[in-house]
Amino acid sequence: MKQSKKFQRSFLRPRYWLTWFGVSVLFLLVQLPYPVLNKLGLWMGRTSMRFMKRRVSIARRNLELCFPDIKPEQLDRLIVGNFESLGMGLLETGMAWFWSDRRVKRWFTVTGLENLQAAQSGGRGALIIGVHFMSLELGGRAMGICQPMMAMYRPHNNKLMEWIQTKGRMRSNKAMINRRDLRGMVQALKQGEAVWFAPDQDYGPKGSVFAPLFAVPEAATTSGTWMLARMAKPALITVVLIRKEDGSGYELVIQPELKDYPIENEQLAAEYMNRVIEREIMRAPNQYMWLHRRFKTRPAGANSLY
Repeated sequence: MKQSKKFQRSFLRPRYWLTWFGVSVLFLLVQLPYPVLNKLGLWMGRTSMRFMKRRVSIARRNLELCFPDIKPEQLDRLIVGNFESLGMGLLETGMAWFWSDRRVKRWFTVTGLENLQAAQSGGRGALIIGVHFMSLELGGRAMGICQPMMAMYRPHNNKLMEWIQTKGRMRSNKAMINRRDLRGMVQALKQGEAVWFAPDQDYGPKGSVFAPLFAVPEAATTSGTWMLARMAKPALITVVLIRKEDGSGYELVIQPELKDYPIENEQLAAEYMNRVIEREIMRAPNQYMWLHRRFKTRPAGANSLY
């Protein structure tokens, strides 16, 4: 389990100066009023398409695979909207790390907090099922303001960024747990904690099974959810932060506890969780992280989809 690290003198070395510059610019930008940030983020996202041709191609391919019947003009609009959301996601990361609780609270509403409170009554742990919307960092901050939790994460290769993101993420939350630390997550859940876990990406063949996702019949799906559910017996609750299209802020949506999760069957559990993920993505498909090569892991002998 990882707590907030101490500042190291080595972070002042020249190798980190570019990181300091980028983070400082982000800090200054997010001091602007939110309506200005909203317009700036959308513009940054659209502009980034000129320089991120490969990611545009990946997003297009993912959407074509998941929604084969989508019309070309709808697809183009969805891709532009997705990159607008990417631009906002960068600013939302700064908002999550640097805004005060008071300022964050001003821009989000909560639906369903009673669902989490009911599920955890009696000290039961809760596995918070998240999906990779572009507003993910801000969603973690908003959720922590409602109820501090722990979160699964992948350590950053840049040690300074690791310190900055951990410090930012723990402004409203309790601890970060390495995604490889299964024992730490199980222990936290058994102690009645709420632990955030995102089962919606391709984490490779190890610890995964193939299950349908939208129109893709065989998507590598982590069995981590199933393992945690079997070992810790937590409540399973989906939580997402949706950016309102009118620029008026965000809605944190907390669903009722999932009651019919097939805990005795790994394959059925993966199929079930992918249906849950589909439902959450469709709340705001333009805000989902389609830039990730979600279907890079293929069954033995199958051709690459990219």
